[in-house]
Amino acid sequence: MAHTATASAPQTTTASRRTTTGSGVSFGRVLKSEWIKVTTVPSTVILLAITLIVMVGFAALFAWQTTVLLDFQSDPEMAAQMQGAPDATSIVSTIPGSGVVFGQLLIGSLAVVLIASEWGTGMIRSTMVAVPKRIPALLAKQLVFALIAFVLGAGSAFLGYLVAQPILTPSELNFSLGTDGVLLHIINTGSVLALVAVMAMSIGTLLRNTAGGVVTTIGLLFVVPILVMTLLAGIADWIPDAARFLPDAGAAQMVAIDIADGALNQWQGALVLGGWALGLLLISLLVTKKRDV
Repeated sequence: MAHTATASAPQTTTASRRTTTGSGVSFGRVLKSEWIKVTTVPSTVILLAITLIVMVGFAALFAWQTTVLLDFQSDPEMAAQMQGAPDATSIVSTIPGSGVVFGQLLIGSLAVVLIASEWGTGMIRSTMVAVPKRIPALLAKQLVFALIAFVLGAGSAFLGYLVAQPILTPSELNFSLGTDGVLLHIINTGSVLALVAVMAMSIGTLLRNTAGGVVTTIGLLFVVPILVMTLLAGIADWIPDAARFLPDAGAAQMVAIDIADGALNQWQGALVLGGWALGLLLISLLVTKKRDV
């Protein structure tokens, strides 16, 4: 009897160790793994670099356009023909993040590709075997790419600010980081891209299809607002007001500096876009936990 008890003890210990190894992967290790996945794929790094370059390029282009607009508005005859155009001095401080719409397009598409391709190729199964609870793995993916998107957005806006100043200086349109709203505008450019990344990755997780996820993300961000304002706005008075709570409207208000009467402010815009991101994230986590991999 003693011999039997002694022999069974190592088996119990071995089984216990296997259980601990299978479910004891720390969240830090999962984060590190997801970071490596994103940053070691050349195509992903190249697309992120292109996004940065193009967003900075938009800032330079918008700075040049603003100087041209100022020249036109300085001419009384041209100014009379341009009634309704925004005043150059009122829009100049939004130049750093002027490429944020393009950034949303690329970051949103890339976020979908990163997660949906794992479902499509079956690589996600390896991840779920290593992290059986599933939720930490998805949260790690979201956190890593949202952080990358934030740094990219805020960094591109800051570089856009630096690039724009030499273009604006001859027209005396240059401004400092201390100008009202500019620093928040730069930070929120990154925040917008981070929240869009969360939304898009959640959509990719729900659909598990790259093409469908990209189309849905682009449709939600860019097509639905156009349809609402052009085709549906005349049906009822409340529709244009409700359109303020679409993701694109929230993003636009987050990077706005001069707030129009009746429009959402930056923090309200953040609540709108953040609400969409959080809602889609929670749904994607719940569905993934219940659905077969």
